[in-house]
Amino acid sequence: MTLPILYQDEYLVAINKPHNLLVHRSPIAAEETVFALQLLRDQLGVWVSPCHRIDRKTGGVLLFALNKEVDKLVKQQFEQHTTHKKYWALVRGYLPEEGFTDRPLAKDNGDMQDALTRFKCLLQIELPIEVSRYPTSRYSLAEIYPETGRMHQIRRHFAQLRHYLIGDKTHGECKHNKMFEQHFGLNTMLLHAASLEIVHPITNKPLLIEAPLQNEFLEILQKIGISTDDLLIEHQ
Repeated sequence: MTLPILYQDEYLVAINKPHNLLVHRSPIAAEETVFALQLLRDQLGVWVSPCHRIDRKTGGVLLFALNKEVDKLVKQQFEQHTTHKKYWALVRGYLPEEGFTDRPLAKDNGDMQDALTRFKCLLQIELPIEVSRYPTSRYSLAEIYPETGRMHQIRRHFAQLRHYLIGDKTHGECKHNKMFEQHFGLNTMLLHAASLEIVHPITNKPLLIEAPLQNEFLEILQKIGISTDDLLIEHQ
């Protein structure tokens, strides 16, 4: 597998991570043998380190450092919440035009963490397919801006709002996931890391990295009648 490069210089490299690819080895998926870190290292023939993480089933921008000092500097920006991230997701129900949630999220040890997620609705669609007790099913295409970086923050916040992400097996809604699998062949989670903006750790200039939607996401949108051209969303 050749990973698509979005940006590269002598300090950093960013890829458009495919859906269903782990960033690195993890005890929660001990059976996996293919990882973005190893693939990119072998592809470039150099040492690389992920500056942040995105979920296995999430596609989109994933940034790597090419030396340890740069890795440290970029990770500090994530820790200080000075990065700017934008995601796209297909979610259950009709979202309001825009909104936010700042409900705290629990860590593994039960401690609560502040969390803030802003969003806006790009498009709403109703499908003539019965799910549960409703004769039709409604969905929204969301643009999401997580201002903190908690574990599964977008997925958990939207679950709290009952606007579950389609394809999310952990925090999502099984009946809607099953319908998308049966009717549209869904095999991943419809969450995409669309862009990442940081301050370049060496030049100190703003660096904006954007990722086109992966084909899996695009194909589902097309099957349900959503044209990304109408939304000015760039894609492959």
